[in-house]
Parts: sequence; structure tokens; C-alpha cells
Amino acid sequence: MNEPVTKLKIEVGGHSFPATLEQNDATAALVDMLPLTISMSDYSSFEKVGSLGASLPTSNAQTTTQAGDVVLYNGNQIVIFYGSNSWSYTRLAHVDDLTGWAEALGSGDITYASFALL
Repeated sequence: MNEPVTKLKIEVGGHSFPATLEQNDATAALVDMLPLTISMSDYSSFEKVGSLGASLPTSNAQTTTQAGDVVLYNGNQIVIFYGSNSWSYTRLAHVDDLTGWAEALGSGDITYASFALL
């Protein structure tokens, strides 16, 4: 039996960040979509949100996010956090090393962010 894929590479703002994937149906479906490049909008100065263009399975739970969390919102939007929020999300991944994370995300919208297997 093959080991499940556990690492995601997020590229944003000219920087690359490894992230550890959660093991759930949503991440399995996300892995099937990779590589993926999307534009992301800033929301409330603590997260970037982008449409996946498809719906993934959800296992939403009330969650308080932290910087580096990557979650699924509404089944079809990926959210990357550089701040904190409390809402019902499906966890997808968490960035392993936050060095430069907030600076790379910057303020305002992101023209593109890419997600690929590491």
C-alpha cells in the first residue's frame, strides 16, 4: 500500500512554502486537482480567499485558525490565513515554516497563488 501524500507546496509572492496536508476526503480531492493556480482576494486583513472552480467534500467543524492554516470554505473556496479567525471550516493543511509568510502574502489581493505536491 502506498503512503498517502503528506506535503503541499504553496507558492505566493515569489516565495515557496511547504505545508503538511491533513488526511481527509477534501485533501484527497484537492490532490487530484493539483497543480492549481488561482487568484486570491484579501478578506478582513487576516486571510486570502480563492475559488477552486469545483466543490470538494467537506467535513466542517468549528475551528479557530492561526497563521499558516489552509482550509476549505463553502466546499469550493480555499483560504490561506496570515491571521486568525473562528468559523466552520474543513482543514486542508498547515504551513510548516511561517518565516516570510505574512510578508509574501502582503496586503491586498494576490494575482496568483499556486498549489502543488511537494
